[in-house]
Amino acid sequence: MKGNGLDSEITLYHAPNTRSTGVRILLAELDAPHRLHVLNMKAGEHREPAFLAVNSMGKVPALTRGDAVVTEQAAIYLYLADLFPGANLAPAIDDALRGPYLRWMVYYGSSFEPAVIDRALQREAGPRAMSAYGDFDTVMATLLGALAKGPYLLGDRFSAADILWGTALGWTTSFKLVPEHPTIRDYIARVNSRPAATRIAAEDAALSDAHAAAQAQT
Repeated sequence: MKGNGLDSEITLYHAPNTRSTGVRILLAELDAPHRLHVLNMKAGEHREPAFLAVNSMGKVPALTRGDAVVTEQAAIYLYLADLFPGANLAPAIDDALRGPYLRWMVYYGSSFEPAVIDRALQREAGPRAMSAYGDFDTVMATLLGALAKGPYLLGDRFSAADILWGTALGWTTSFKLVPEHPTIRDYIARVNSRPAATRIAAEDAALSDAHAAAQAQT
């Protein structure tokens, strides 16, 4: 990979309309050379042995680079943003913003998503001492407090964390899982109107249509 001192090809295992779309946007923002391995989940390709050998959970995104295999959404974001420091999408280890950056990367999976899922399924969060996130209202108030300072989670600095949250809030608001607060709506528009995001959205829409057409013919 020219200009990055890397000698192993990155492969992203991807399916349209999934969490891996955000990784595609991140790769575009990083201008990172990579190979896209598209899985047709409508046809069950994510449950076939070839992919289960990469990720036994049968989930996307999954990423390989040489002998390295990286799964789990936030882990892939962290890995890629650090791998391409020239894109300036991840604060360096000695940067004061590194702590907030890591916090928001982890907060999504550890607090936000469990809270949203429990709320959607009308499940109680459980006793506070046993709950990973406490309660839904506190999770949302914490997020809104950070977004209100804007324009991004790290203030004026756009980072990989914004790609993660921009895509996540886009789909959670579209499915009415999260209230479409004006602060959230403005943040989604700010992040997802970037050229990389609009291009990948169009490409993923075409992929999704192709998969649906292929499935209809079976």
